[in-house]
Amino acid sequence: MRKKLSVFAYRKLRLYSKKYGIEGEIIVADNSSDRTAEIAASMGAKVIGPIKGYGNAYLKGLAEAKGDYIAIADADNTYDLLELDRFLDPLVAGEADFIMGTRLKGEIKAGAMPWLHQYIGNPILTGMLNFLFGTNISDAHCGMRAFTKEALRK
Repeated sequence: MRKKLSVFAYRKLRLYSKKYGIEGEIIVADNSSDRTAEIAASMGAKVIGPIKGYGNAYLKGLAEAKGDYIAIADADNTYDLLELDRFLDPLVAGEADFIMGTRLKGEIKAGAMPWLHQYIGNPILTGMLNFLFGTNISDAHCGMRAFTKEALRK
């Protein structure tokens, strides 16, 4: 049986479907006020919504995901999905069941993150998470993540 991948994003998915020999689906759980849903639907994405609230959009999108591997990223091109292989390789190899991106260990373009979030809020909240749960995450609020369906169930 072929593995499947769910990605909340846009057409870069097709590159990964071919590379990994897996089928792909694009799900957009829309809570935006722009043309995201319209554009995504025109590209063949399954659009769910409108959904009120960012968290509710995630929950509904995850409930709809059929993939064995699930990748999440904002659909506004905030994250470069051409780097998705750095997330999928460890999952497919069975080396990890959850991969999280980081904005704090790379380049943050001017205006991409408010100063207060970059230097105070995110580091403090991430530090608290690491302290309380014994994790080693560098950016708990990064919106690009990938994980196995089994990890989602847990």
